[in-house]
Parts: sequence; structure tokens; C-alpha cells
Amino acid sequence: MTAVAAETTQAVELMERVETLESVARSLPEQDDRRSRLLRLVEKDLATAAPLRPRVAAQLLGLSEKTVRAWVEEGVLLVAETGSPRLLLDVERVHDVLHLVTDLRAAGATVGLLDEVHRRLADASWFDRADLAESVEQMRRGEGHVIAAAP
Repeated sequence: MTAVAAETTQAVELMERVETLESVARSLPEQDDRRSRLLRLVEKDLATAAPLRPRVAAQLLGLSEKTVRAWVEEGVLLVAETGSPRLLLDVERVHDVLHLVTDLRAAGATVGLLDEVHRRLADASWFDRADLAESVEQMRRGEGHVIAAAP
């Protein structure tokens, strides 16, 4: 078995394991401690996984290697910080993009994937901001003041 084939097999097995854990976690109520423990296992698996070659990521995402490299140039896929001179991709970001691509394809999208994935990643980045999360919580608690634009 070639190195790329072995890496591909490992990456497919990792993604299958992660998807299974996520699926079980999502079936549990948000307040359930088991849900958060399973999701921490997912994070740990992804954080400790070896970075992916573009060819391997292409197979996981069902894209061409040329498309994967273009998505790296656009910032949709991230280069892993390994110190290696060859291009290796961040596994966590590939996993995030895999979810988006799968959802878009399930909804019938086949063209314009780059733009839609890029838009969804940008939207999701807003929810990672602590100040936005706090503002949303304040709104839910009914705190704050309604400010209307001047006539």
C-alpha cells in the first residue's frame, strides 16, 4: 500500500469515527454531560490527527486536488502549521468543510460550492466571537435597551 493510500484510509476511518461520535452526541439533549464528553472526544481526535495532503483531502471532500488547492488559496481550507515544506492541510478545517459540502450537496447544490462554503464559514465565525455570544445572551435575558434610528 502506498503512503497516500494509507493516509487516505486513516483519514476516512478518522472521519467515520468522528461522524459517528457527533451523530450520537447530537441525539442527546444539550444539557446531557455525555453529549459534551463525546464532542470533546471529537475535538481531541481532530486536534491530534496528522495534517492531510491535498490529494487525501480531495478524496474526503469529493473534489479534485486542483479544486482543493484553489480552496486553500481562497482561505476556505487552511494550511497546517507543521514546519514541513510540503502543503499539508488542517484536519479540523477539512472536517468543518466536509460538513458544509455534504449539507450543500444534500440540498442539491453542485455549482458555486466555493462561494457558498466561504459564506457559511464567514457566518459561522461570527458565532465564535465571545462578544457576540454575550450580546445574544443579554438579549435573551431581556437586558439592554432598544435603540431606534432617528427619524
